[in-house]
Amino acid sequence: MNKKAFFYFSLLLALFLGAFYYKVLIQSPIISALNSIKSNYFSTVNFIENKIDMYSFQAKEIKNLKNKLQKYENNHLIMQQLASEINDIYIKNNSSLKLNPQVQLVRTISYEKFGNLNRLWMDIPDYNASKIYGLTYKELVAGIVISKDKKPLALLNTDIQSAYSVYVGKDKAPGIAHGNNAKNIVINFIPAWFNIKQGDEVITSGLDNIFFKGLKVGKIISVTKSQGYQNAVVEQYYKANEPSYFHMIRSVK
Repeated sequence: MNKKAFFYFSLLLALFLGAFYYKVLIQSPIISALNSIKSNYFSTVNFIENKIDMYSFQAKEIKNLKNKLQKYENNHLIMQQLASEINDIYIKNNSSLKLNPQVQLVRTISYEKFGNLNRLWMDIPDYNASKIYGLTYKELVAGIVISKDKKPLALLNTDIQSAYSVYVGKDKAPGIAHGNNAKNIVINFIPAWFNIKQGDEVITSGLDNIFFKGLKVGKIISVTKSQGYQNAVVEQYYKANEPSYFHMIRSVK
């Protein structure tokens, strides 16, 4: 073996032995770098997967909302058609009755005062300050809209000044529902001869020209008698925590 070959052999042997005895020292920065690359890779993959999942969820949610909107618009058109046909029947029979119900989607601006969750300023185009309007949320009675300083102010069911006429139970006992600044609402002036009890459902009567007849208000949880009338405490159905949008009844008939 010549000197040159021996030199290369010795060099390779020294490198091998060095790598064998000092592999931890040599591999540590390499492994650290590889782990950092792996961590960044997995973070990137997770980020992309999350974005894909979010996009898929949003796409599904948008599709569901579009389907619901289409059904709502279809039902709305059907109701308009029925109202139109009923009006035609009234005209053919020389009746003075006429149906022209109008419902509008309205938006909440803010609470009237900080800490009072029962009163909301509303954004209502073409607002008529001389009228009181019924307010609904997902076909449930939510309250009324009154004018304050010629601006629309929503009084939710639990507000003490929110009042409208209702029917109670199967016999449709008449009464006046209003808030008491508490969780539940109260119905006063129910005639004593009506048999009402816990669990009876409360609906709007439509006699106040604020709501349609038959909109759901809540269920009775207790009944008391006073001065020839009955009073009832009602657990309301409307329990929205984020009152952003409502439907307002512009015209009942």
